[in-house]
Amino acid sequence: MEIPQISIFLENRAGGLADVTDVLASNGIDIRALALADMADFGILRLIVDDPDRTRTLLKAAGFTADKTRVLAVEVTDRPGGLASILRLLRGGKVNVEYMYSATPTKSGRAVFIFRFDELDRAIDVLRDAGVAILPSLNAV
Repeated sequence: MEIPQISIFLENRAGGLADVTDVLASNGIDIRALALADMADFGILRLIVDDPDRTRTLLKAAGFTADKTRVLAVEVTDRPGGLASILRLLRGGKVNVEYMYSATPTKSGRAVFIFRFDELDRAIDVLRDAGVAILPSLNAV
């Protein structure tokens, strides 16, 4: 149900992002979703990839600080208000969204959002009880 996300800490400098993608590309790692957040001196690149353990190992060997965390990939109706309905469910369940980003839509045309929660188990219960589709991976999306 939960999927692994790789978070990479990057210095804010020209070419930093290219350095990461070069490591992934040269090793055949496929990126399924990504988000980049910057701060004054560094950025955090969050990735969902087809082989998270290998990705983390490769990035660490290349000198990057890379951590693995658990997130949820949630399928959402692709229409105005689709995301709002999910966020209302979470609010009603008193689940805090730490961050989120979107991924490639599914073959069925439904939107996919990646969520990091303060209480992952509670979020799973709230979403499952409401019949929301939680994807086991993004490899077959």
